[in-house]
Amino acid sequence: MSPPDATALPDRPDQMFDRADEWADLVGFACEPSPGATLALVSGQHRQGKTFLLEAVSRATDGFYFDGQAAAEAESLRRLAERLAEYTGAARPEHWHRWDEAADALFALGDERPALVILDDFPELVGHSPALPSVLHCAYLRMRQERPDNRTRLVLSGASPAVIRRLFAGPSSLHAVASLEVEVRPFSFRKAARFWGIRAPRLAVQVHAVVGGTPAYRGDLVCDDVPAGPDDFDAWVCRTVLNPRVPLFWEARHLLEQEGDYADRALCHSALVAIAGGRSTPGGIADRLGASLHDVSHVLAVMHKHGLLHGEPDAFRPGLTRYRIAEPLLAFEHAIAWPHRAALEQEEAPAVWRRIRPVFDAMVAAPHFAQLCRDWATRYAAWETFGGEVSTAVRGTVPEPEGNTRLDAEVVVRGTADGRPGVLLSVGLARWNEVMDAPHLERLRRTLALLTASGEDTSQAVPACYGGVGFGPELRAAEAKGEVLLIGADRLYHGE
Repeated sequence: MSPPDATALPDRPDQMFDRADEWADLVGFACEPSPGATLALVSGQHRQGKTFLLEAVSRATDGFYFDGQAAAEAESLRRLAERLAEYTGAARPEHWHRWDEAADALFALGDERPALVILDDFPELVGHSPALPSVLHCAYLRMRQERPDNRTRLVLSGASPAVIRRLFAGPSSLHAVASLEVEVRPFSFRKAARFWGIRAPRLAVQVHAVVGGTPAYRGDLVCDDVPAGPDDFDAWVCRTVLNPRVPLFWEARHLLEQEGDYADRALCHSALVAIAGGRSTPGGIADRLGASLHDVSHVLAVMHKHGLLHGEPDAFRPGLTRYRIAEPLLAFEHAIAWPHRAALEQEEAPAVWRRIRPVFDAMVAAPHFAQLCRDWATRYAAWETFGGEVSTAVRGTVPEPEGNTRLDAEVVVRGTADGRPGVLLSVGLARWNEVMDAPHLERLRRTLALLTASGEDTSQAVPACYGGVGFGPELRAAEAKGEVLLIGADRLYHGE
């Protein structure tokens, strides 16, 4: 086993889509020639290609890869010893009785050269060996002190970032000594469209509203079944996510089980149905379910901790947290499949889909389009678009001074302008399935007037309309006068 050339790091495999930054970080870590053992933590939700990436890095750098499984400690140690014997060419595997023996053997790989050692699905090993993080922490510190020239590059991988950090908190504190943290995230909506080979922006939004940016959903769960074009989307939904013969049909129902043992899964599902149905605040969800605010808040906190929900403050009421479902497939399940399960089990999918298609547009595609607009504002919009550097884009509500009505804004952009952080740069409306025109601009002007009256500095706030099907002539005329920003689906995917 010859050491890799530190001056020419291995190239990313041709069959790997994107992940260029993650690849560069990991091969650079693996090939770092400096003395001293080092540690990296790699996290990522299920089916993001984390294992595929780590296996490829291991092959490219002649590293040692071990996939953890939910097994008794003795069985895991036996499997690890067999794999290590195969890797080193030893005549027979060692017979370890404790993890500290295995840790010493793994660290010994780096005595002569930079040696990559990957323990994938690490939480599975910890499940049956709770002391393992402490064992590795002690072995790591001992190696740094007693064998400072050792160059083991240890990678511990698995689960969401929140789970990884909880595993390594406290006395073991492997998190504190890690020199690299890599999170393998879903593809952005632009990369997801390229990954699926979809060029039509509106179709890309629809597909992303179902499967998001999780790469395994295309290959492993629908066997590369991609919509042939915009007119094929409805048929694609029926033959994939609504088809019990296709693995994608069952995937969302396993996501809660994969992310942890919740005390009340029924309440979790009910809360997700409420959020998918448009309730976003703890009070609104509790009211919808007829449950106590305490119980609902607890369930929301648990799902947020496990990465199933995102919680964000309202743009104009910071004390109000709004929740949204993090995984699009989970949102689709609880807006479409879960409430209509009986019909889907008793009728043909195309007939059911024709009836509930408006629900998809209103409760799935529309809020998802609004989220993509917020993502576009923070990730892709040029400085000139909003006249400042964007820091956040969230939803916001402004109460009318009289009555119980409110004005909602789906895309409220704040950022830095003229050296001032937190400046209100834009207030925008997002409409997925309606042509936007003068009334939408008037609504934005009313919102800005109310904000000004409440003391908000709106001097640099630009009205913006985000439209999924286009804009009317009056709105186009206002754009020509510089009175409003118009952002369509094509600009989301191709413009700044």
